[in-house]
This record gives sequence, structure tokens and C-alpha cells, in this order.
Amino acid sequence: MTPDEFTIQELHLAVGDGHTLYVQDWGNKEATTVWIVLHGGPGSQAKPKHKGGFDPTTQRVIFFDQRGCGNSTPYGSLEHNTTQDLIADISRIADELGVATFALHGSSWGSALALAYAVEHPERVSALAIGGIFTGSKNEIDWLDQGRFQTFYPDVWQDYLARTPEAHRGNPTAYHNDKVLNGSPEEQKASGYAYERLEAGVIKLDDRSNPDDIAEYDPAGIRMEMFYMANNCFMPDRHVMNNAHKLTMPVHIVQGRYDMVCPPITAYELHGKLPNSRLYWVISGHAHEHETQNVFSAIIAAI
Repeated sequence: MTPDEFTIQELHLAVGDGHTLYVQDWGNKEATTVWIVLHGGPGSQAKPKHKGGFDPTTQRVIFFDQRGCGNSTPYGSLEHNTTQDLIADISRIADELGVATFALHGSSWGSALALAYAVEHPERVSALAIGGIFTGSKNEIDWLDQGRFQTFYPDVWQDYLARTPEAHRGNPTAYHNDKVLNGSPEEQKASGYAYERLEAGVIKLDDRSNPDDIAEYDPAGIRMEMFYMANNCFMPDRHVMNNAHKLTMPVHIVQGRYDMVCPPITAYELHGKLPNSRLYWVISGHAHEHETQNVFSAIIAAI
């Protein structure tokens, strides 16, 4: 993430196990509420677009690249890289910057990490603003991995199968997971590319995107995502849902009606289990269309 005139400071924070995190403290240091933004993936990074929902003159926001991501080092490392490690990192960052309590904002994997953190440390979280809801359950992981979306995107699933050896088409993701995590560099790249095309194919309502040409393709990010999914996000099945009663802080959920990566039923179920939540439906897919951004901006401004 590029610093700008509102950047308070950048730091590279050593968090143990050989990992150093890139952190950017941004906005108004005197703001009443501090936000910590959790990027998606796992395996993506903090990006300038993540600043779009915030007003730097009135709000203070902390961005960081999770372990192995973006400008954090070692890049692409899966060692000592679990949900529990990331939860501990959020507390370390807040402690380093002298922040006792904070609000969390994230979508997709960012929503899962925000929820997992809040379950573990509810006393530190003043509010959640989350979207594209994902909680890390087996059913959610299988939705994408097993092609349960194919009623809507049969062409995307068939493309995925075409990139899978015929003998493994009964369970293509098991094959690609093995190659991405244990294969040669060439196999990691080919299987990572196949899975990334699968996910990219169902992200948007229209004008669907695909990853870069395979010649320039870097599989590090998708390799981390597949590592987390293969390990059920390092949480017991339905961990967030089974502990949702602990989340008594305000929780604002923004969910696309046509999200084909994180099905809306998860957001609806979560909302029903949270004692102090609001659910905002928007006409979008998994990607943040204009309406989604507007809703988040209004929520954030009101907290």
C-alpha cells in the first residue's frame, strides 16, 4: 500500500516465528474510533482502494499485510501461518500502536478473520463492519471447491475440470490442492492458475476477470488461500457460528444478493445468531460494486 499525505507512519513489525508485517497507520491520530482493516484472500494484501470508505480527516485506520502477503516477509511463507497466528498479530499491532479497543472492517476472508478475532477477544472490539460473509465452515469451503455454484456458472466449472487430469475430475480440488502445496514449481503454478480462474470466474455479476497470463502468473497468493482452505481455516467446523453469542458489539453485515463465492445464506444465518446486528442486502456479487461501497461508507461514518 502506497503512503500518502494522510499516512501517520509506516512500520515493519516483527511478530515472531521469522515473520515481519508491513503496517500503515493512516488518517487522523486523534480520532475517537480506530479501525483495523483486514484484507481478503487469505493471500491478498492491503491496497489503496481499501482507503476508499474512510475519511482521513476524521478517522484513524490501520492497514496491514497479513503473514506472507504483500510487503510482509517472508513473502509467500506458509510456516507459522494460521488463523490463530493472525489473531495474535492483530493484538500485537494494536498494542504496538497504543490502541486498546478498535473496530474491525473486512470482507470475504477479511470478514472471517474479523469474526474469529472478535470471538477470541470480544473485549477489544467496539464494532464490526463486514461483508461478503465467510466464516470458514466446511460447507462454505465446499461451495466453491466442489462446484456447488455450477447451476449458475457451468462454463466456469467445466473450464476447471478441463484443467484437471481426467482421473481426478471426481474431486478436482483435492488434486489441485496437492499440486499447489506439494508439487514442483511448474505444478504449483498450473494448479494455482486453475483454481484462481475458478474463483475469478464467479466473483463478479458481469465482466468477469481472469488472472494474468500464466507466463507472468505468481501463484503465491492462491497457494496461501488453498493452504488455509485445505486446513479448514484452522478452526473447528462452524466455530464462528457456534460462538456468535459472544459477539454483543454492534455488527454491520453488508451482503451481495448474488455472491457466488460466499453464498448469502451464511450472512443470513449469522445475522440471526448475533444479538446486536444489522443486515444490509445489496445488489452485487462477491466483488464490491458501487452500492456496496456506499453502504460501507455510511456505516463507517456513523460509528
